[in-house]
Amino acid sequence: MENKLIRDLFLGFIRIHILFHAAKEPVYGTEFHEELKRHGYNVSFGTLYPIFHRLEKDGYIIAKKENINGKIRKYYSITEEGNAILKQAKEKANELVAELNEED
Repeated sequence: MENKLIRDLFLGFIRIHILFHAAKEPVYGTEFHEELKRHGYNVSFGTLYPIFHRLEKDGYIIAKKENINGKIRKYYSITEEGNAILKQAKEKANELVAELNEED
């Protein structure tokens, strides 16, 4: 059984991952699901889409609907507030990685 703390950490990593990619270019769920799999995350769409929706509700990303071959697809882009949070997350992540790599 997966440890709850590990799950919580990974969900945080996924949120940062979404912000990072949405800052580069608009992303959508199915494509992003594949990106996460490439990095070893095995997350269901039932977990992923609520993360997108919460980030949107909180104002960190914004959705734009596009019709692709008759299907409506939501593309998510980062907002200014999302960029500010991403910057803070990068600083904290870099600080943590440096500390974790210190020799005892």
